[in-house]
Amino acid sequence: MLCQIIGQSKEHPSLIPLFVFIGAGATGAAPYVLCLALFNPDVSWDRKNNPEPWNKLCPNDQYKFYSVNVDSSKLKEEGPDF
Repeated sequence: MLCQIIGQSKEHPSLIPLFVFIGAGATGAAPYVLCLALFNPDVSWDRKNNPEPWNKLCPNDQYKFYSVNVDSSKLKEEGPDF
């Protein structure tokens, strides 16, 4: 497949930016999906020992990839402790 891409880019040099941008998008998407799969509280890999991991989150835990203008370490809990 890589030989075919190189052959196409030699025949049509205007396709090189297309290959670069698609490769950069795939390279950027792979770590983002890996980050979501490993650190998102909505994903449960161990159903027997931890069936509901989202219940163990504190209000000051940051689980978003990027939060704008929110310092999650200074958030306070609004509900009672059980």
